[in-house]
Amino acid sequence: MKAVRRYGLRLERKRFLVRAWRKSRGLEEIANRTDSIREKELLCFVTLRNERIRLPYFLKYYRERGVSHFLFVDNDSGDGTREYLAEQPDCSVWWTDASYKRSRFGMDWINRLLRLYGHDHWCLTVDPDEFLVYPFSDTRPIPALTDWLQASSIKSFGAMLLDMYPKGPITAQPYAEGQNPFDIACWFDAGNYSIERNWDYGNLWIQGGPRARAFFQDNPERAPALNKTPLVYWQKHYTYASSTHMLLPRGLNLVYDEWGGEKASGVLLHAKFLDTFTKKAAEELERREHYAASAEYKAYADGLRENPDFWTKWSEKYINWRQLEILGLMSKGNWA
Repeated sequence: MKAVRRYGLRLERKRFLVRAWRKSRGLEEIANRTDSIREKELLCFVTLRNERIRLPYFLKYYRERGVSHFLFVDNDSGDGTREYLAEQPDCSVWWTDASYKRSRFGMDWINRLLRLYGHDHWCLTVDPDEFLVYPFSDTRPIPALTDWLQASSIKSFGAMLLDMYPKGPITAQPYAEGQNPFDIACWFDAGNYSIERNWDYGNLWIQGGPRARAFFQDNPERAPALNKTPLVYWQKHYTYASSTHMLLPRGLNLVYDEWGGEKASGVLLHAKFLDTFTKKAAEELERREHYAASAEYKAYADGLRENPDFWTKWSEKYINWRQLEILGLMSKGNWA
């Protein structure tokens, strides 16, 4: 039975690669600077739409942490996102007005770019509101982490998505372009998480946090997944199977220790809950381009009518990566 399942996963991986090739034919080059990518440089891959206000800080954050080149797929933005990115010398940009949903929520596009440009590179795949925190991230760039991972024969690095939020209604503190979003959204849930193992793919499935308690309290099993594997030493035959939640080959999903120890892991600080979120949720609900007929965004739209305050007396204020390690949300493993 195991041999049959392994064969099925190989076929599934090949199908995803073919899909990525087919769906990528609709991508239009806006600014292709991939000729400037040098051997072994750290690359960042992003799909986005109407995120212009977030980009200055996003680029600054990851440039300071060692990303050499960014590869963006712009899904028909109308707020200047595409034009802004095309002016950045370390960014390559593709545009499409094709369906986000029919491209497996953008992963077909990203898988194709990863295959074309990511081979033999450490590749970081994130959303524009996700900021990777990892062991020693206050003093060491991401390439220091990837050097250690490679020396340890580790090909992928897991991170829990940690929803950050302000104290008080999210509309109370306007976000300004270029601002560190965690000056506003500096609180998080230290607990309130459930973890299961996906036996087919081998990855963990994590749910909970403020979104679960605020928007999915009646159906916690419908809450968004918080497990991600954003950092991978990419090879042409790899593929993301479901967002960055899981990959094929399935061995890339084993970013945790199965025998009671700890593997190094990180956290993606998720700056979703700024004052811009209300407009974004309404836009995405109208487009209906997200998973399960945009049920997640319907829950957001319903909940946001009351302008909720996610803060509770159990909320923790973010300090640094060491705090997250003490709380058990990430680990430095045996990296010293």
